Amino acid sequence: MEEINLIREEVLRSVSGLSNEQLNTQVQEGRWSIMQVLHHLYLIEGAVTFAISDQLANGQTKSISEKPIHLAVNQSTKIKAPSTVEPENKFITLVEMKKKLSQSREALTKVVDTADPSLLTQRAYPHPVFGELSLKQWIPLIGLHEKRHLAQIEELKEELI
Repeated sequence: MEEINLIREEVLRSVSGLSNEQLNTQVQEGRWSIMQVLHHLYLIEGAVTFAISDQLANGQTKSISEKPIHLAVNQSTKIKAPSTVEPENKFITLVEMKKKLSQSREALTKVVDTADPSLLTQRAYPHPVFGELSLKQWIPLIGLHEKRHLAQIEELKEELI
Protein backbone atom coordinates (compact mmCIF):
# COMPACT_ATOMS: atom_id res chain seq x y z
CA MET A 1 0.00 0.00 0.00
CA GLU A 2 2.87 2.35 0.71
CA GLU A 3 4.05 2.28 -2.90
CA ILE A 4 0.61 2.96 -4.37
CA ASN A 5 0.12 5.81 -1.89
CA LEU A 6 3.39 7.38 -3.07
CA ILE A 7 2.25 7.11 -6.69
CA ARG A 8 -1.08 8.74 -5.79
CA GLU A 9 0.79 11.63 -4.14
CA GLU A 10 2.83 12.01 -7.32
CA VAL A 11 -0.35 12.14 -9.43
CA LEU A 12 -1.88 14.80 -7.19
CA ARG A 13 1.34 16.86 -7.18
CA SER A 14 1.34 16.69 -10.98
CA VAL A 15 -2.07 18.37 -11.25
CA SER A 16 -1.83 20.73 -8.27
CA GLY A 17 -0.83 23.86 -10.21
CA LEU A 18 -3.56 23.59 -12.83
CA SER A 19 -6.85 25.46 -12.84
CA ASN A 20 -10.17 23.62 -12.92
CA GLU A 21 -10.62 24.90 -16.48
CA GLN A 22 -7.27 23.44 -17.56
CA LEU A 23 -8.02 20.15 -15.83
CA ASN A 24 -11.34 19.84 -17.65
CA THR A 25 -10.04 20.86 -21.10
CA GLN A 26 -9.87 18.20 -23.79
CA VAL A 27 -6.76 19.00 -25.80
CA GLN A 28 -7.95 16.85 -28.69
CA GLU A 29 -11.26 15.47 -29.89
CA GLY A 30 -11.64 11.94 -28.59
CA ARG A 31 -8.95 12.25 -25.90
CA TRP A 32 -9.68 12.47 -22.22
CA SER A 33 -9.09 15.63 -20.26
CA ILE A 34 -6.80 15.43 -17.25
CA MET A 35 -9.90 15.44 -15.03
CA GLN A 36 -11.33 12.51 -16.97
CA VAL A 37 -8.07 10.63 -16.38
CA LEU A 38 -8.41 11.34 -12.64
CA HIS A 39 -12.06 10.27 -12.72
CA HIS A 40 -11.01 7.04 -14.47
CA LEU A 41 -8.47 6.37 -11.69
CA TYR A 42 -11.22 6.87 -9.12
CA LEU A 43 -13.58 4.52 -10.98
CA ILE A 44 -10.90 1.85 -11.37
CA GLU A 45 -9.98 1.96 -7.70
CA GLY A 46 -13.63 1.63 -6.70
CA ALA A 47 -14.19 -1.28 -9.09
CA VAL A 48 -11.05 -3.10 -7.93
CA THR A 49 -11.94 -2.54 -4.28
CA PHE A 50 -15.39 -4.00 -4.89
CA ALA A 51 -13.92 -6.97 -6.80
CA ILE A 52 -11.38 -7.72 -4.05
CA SER A 53 -14.04 -7.46 -1.36
CA ASP A 54 -16.46 -9.65 -3.32
CA GLN A 55 -13.84 -12.32 -4.06
CA LEU A 56 -12.68 -12.37 -0.44
CA ALA A 57 -16.26 -13.06 0.62
CA ASN A 58 -17.47 -15.27 -2.22
CA GLY A 59 -14.52 -16.38 -4.34
CA GLN A 60 -13.09 -19.82 -4.78
CA THR A 61 -9.61 -20.84 -3.73
CA LYS A 62 -7.35 -21.25 -6.78
CA SER A 63 -3.71 -21.59 -7.67
CA ILE A 64 -2.83 -18.44 -9.61
CA SER A 65 0.53 -17.81 -11.22
CA GLU A 66 2.18 -14.40 -10.90
CA LYS A 67 1.65 -12.18 -13.93
CA PRO A 68 4.05 -9.53 -15.30
CA ILE A 69 1.97 -6.62 -14.01
CA HIS A 70 4.99 -4.29 -14.22
CA LEU A 71 4.18 -4.12 -17.96
CA ALA A 72 1.08 -2.08 -17.11
CA VAL A 73 3.14 1.13 -17.17
CA ASN A 74 4.12 0.58 -20.82
CA GLN A 75 2.14 3.13 -22.80
CA SER A 76 3.07 1.72 -26.21
CA THR A 77 0.12 -0.66 -25.89
CA LYS A 78 -3.16 1.25 -25.94
CA ILE A 79 -5.98 -0.40 -24.02
CA LYS A 80 -9.59 0.73 -24.29
CA ALA A 81 -11.10 1.13 -20.84
CA PRO A 82 -14.14 -1.05 -20.13
CA SER A 83 -17.32 1.05 -20.25
CA THR A 84 -17.83 0.65 -16.50
CA VAL A 85 -14.67 2.65 -15.79
CA GLU A 86 -14.92 5.21 -18.58
CA PRO A 87 -15.12 8.71 -17.13
CA GLU A 88 -18.00 11.04 -17.77
CA ASN A 89 -17.43 14.18 -19.77
CA LYS A 90 -18.57 16.65 -17.15
CA PHE A 91 -16.91 19.51 -15.32
CA ILE A 92 -15.46 18.41 -11.97
CA THR A 93 -13.36 20.57 -9.67
CA LEU A 94 -10.04 19.37 -8.30
CA VAL A 95 -11.41 19.71 -4.76
CA GLU A 96 -14.29 17.34 -5.64
CA MET A 97 -11.98 14.87 -7.36
CA LYS A 98 -9.46 14.85 -4.51
CA LYS A 99 -12.31 14.01 -2.15
CA LYS A 100 -13.45 11.13 -4.39
CA LEU A 101 -9.90 9.80 -4.73
CA SER A 102 -9.41 10.02 -0.98
CA GLN A 103 -12.64 8.08 -0.39
CA SER A 104 -11.74 5.34 -2.87
CA ARG A 105 -8.26 4.99 -1.33
CA GLU A 106 -9.74 4.78 2.18
CA ALA A 107 -12.12 2.04 1.06
CA LEU A 108 -9.29 0.07 -0.59
CA THR A 109 -7.06 0.45 2.48
CA LYS A 110 -9.83 -0.80 4.74
CA VAL A 111 -10.42 -3.90 2.60
CA VAL A 112 -6.71 -4.70 2.31
CA ASP A 113 -5.97 -4.07 5.99
CA THR A 114 -8.77 -6.38 7.14
CA ALA A 115 -8.19 -9.14 4.55
CA ASP A 116 -6.76 -12.53 5.39
CA PRO A 117 -3.38 -12.40 3.59
CA SER A 118 -3.62 -16.02 2.49
CA LEU A 119 -6.96 -15.33 0.78
CA LEU A 120 -5.42 -12.44 -1.15
CA THR A 121 -3.00 -14.97 -2.65
CA GLN A 122 -5.56 -17.75 -3.18
CA ARG A 123 -8.41 -15.77 -4.72
CA ALA A 124 -8.47 -14.12 -8.12
CA TYR A 125 -10.33 -11.75 -10.38
CA PRO A 126 -9.87 -11.53 -14.17
CA HIS A 127 -7.98 -8.61 -15.72
CA PRO A 128 -8.72 -7.71 -19.38
CA VAL A 129 -5.04 -8.02 -20.38
CA PHE A 130 -3.34 -10.25 -17.78
CA GLY A 131 -6.15 -12.76 -17.30
CA GLU A 132 -6.68 -14.29 -13.85
CA LEU A 133 -4.84 -12.11 -11.34
CA SER A 134 -4.54 -12.90 -7.67
CA LEU A 135 -6.16 -10.32 -5.42
CA LYS A 136 -2.67 -9.74 -4.01
CA GLN A 137 -1.43 -8.62 -7.45
CA TRP A 138 -4.44 -6.36 -8.00
CA ILE A 139 -3.24 -4.11 -5.15
CA PRO A 140 0.10 -3.02 -6.66
CA LEU A 141 -1.54 -3.00 -10.10
CA ILE A 142 -3.63 -0.03 -8.96
CA GLY A 143 -0.42 1.94 -8.43
CA LEU A 144 1.12 0.76 -11.71
CA HIS A 145 -2.07 1.75 -13.51
CA GLU A 146 -1.90 5.21 -11.92
CA LYS A 147 1.76 5.49 -12.92
CA ARG A 148 0.77 4.70 -16.50
CA HIS A 149 -1.82 7.45 -16.42
CA LEU A 150 0.59 9.86 -14.72
CA ALA A 151 2.64 9.75 -17.93
CA GLN A 152 -0.56 10.49 -19.86
CA ILE A 153 -1.32 13.44 -17.55
CA GLU A 154 2.18 14.82 -18.15
CA GLU A 155 1.65 14.58 -21.92
CA LEU A 156 -1.71 16.33 -21.64
CA LYS A 157 -0.17 19.09 -19.50
CA GLU A 158 2.43 19.78 -22.19
CA GLU A 159 -0.30 20.12 -24.81
CA LEU A 160 -2.25 22.51 -22.58
CA ILE A 161 0.61 24.94 -22.17
